[in-house]
Parts: sequence; structure tokens; C-alpha cells
Amino acid sequence: MNKPTTHQTAPLVVHRPTPIAPATHPAPVVPIQPGTIPAVASVVLPDGRVVTGYAVAPAQPEPVAAKPAVSRAAVNVALGGVGFLAACGGLLLLTSFIAALTAFIGQLIILAAVIFGGWIAVQIFSASGHRGGTTVNIRRAVIKRNHFHG
Repeated sequence: MNKPTTHQTAPLVVHRPTPIAPATHPAPVVPIQPGTIPAVASVVLPDGRVVTGYAVAPAQPEPVAAKPAVSRAAVNVALGGVGFLAACGGLLLLTSFIAALTAFIGQLIILAAVIFGGWIAVQIFSASGHRGGTTVNIRRAVIKRNHFHG
């Protein structure tokens, strides 16, 4: 199915890398404080070459602050709940106090009505009090022909 191509292909070109010549100028000298000379490490590569250099200490991450056992959000929610319960308890006591005060005032009103009503009843139905008006002694009166002469 595939037919071979009949046109000419370009010859294959191989590129070889050119080795880099070593530098002729000396490496810059980094001033090191006395007593802090780093250790020199040598590593042998699998092909037999030896690489020598200073050991670089890995970068240490910033120390992470110890996390508390309970998160701040949980503590805030718990404190908010305690405050809410305290406020609800206070409101419950306040409403209970208002209900008791209302009942007490109602009882005082009823007591005043009973006492005042009793005093009025005594005033009306007492026989010892003077009612006012004209007093007529009926025994001395003379009644003639159904007509009263007093």
C-alpha cells in the first residue's frame, strides 16, 4: 500500500560539540571569616570524574509556630455560645421578674378593690350611721281618714 518514495533524501549531518577551554583567569576569592572555613566535599561520578566543592547546607524553613490543640475559631464559637446562654438566662430572669411584678400589682389592685368595696358596703348597710333626711316618730302621729298628720 505504501509506495517507496522516488525522490532523493538529504544526507544526514552530524554535529559534534566543541569542548570548552578552561578559563585562564583565576576564580574570584570570597572572603571568609577566620574559624568558619566550610568543609570541602568531593563526589566521584559514575564515569570516574571527581567533582570537588564546598558543601552547601540546605535552606532551613522558618520554624512553624506550634498549633494549639483547639483552633481559635472553635474557641470563639464556644465563647459566643456561652455569652448567648448567659444573655438568654438573664432575659429569662428578667421576663420572670416582670411576670411576677405584674401578678403582684394585679393582686394589690384586687385587694384594694375588696377593701374599698367592703368599706362602701359597710357604709351603706350599717344601722348605726345617720342617713340624713327627716326623721318621723310614727308612734305619736295621728292618722285620720287615711291622712297622715304629724
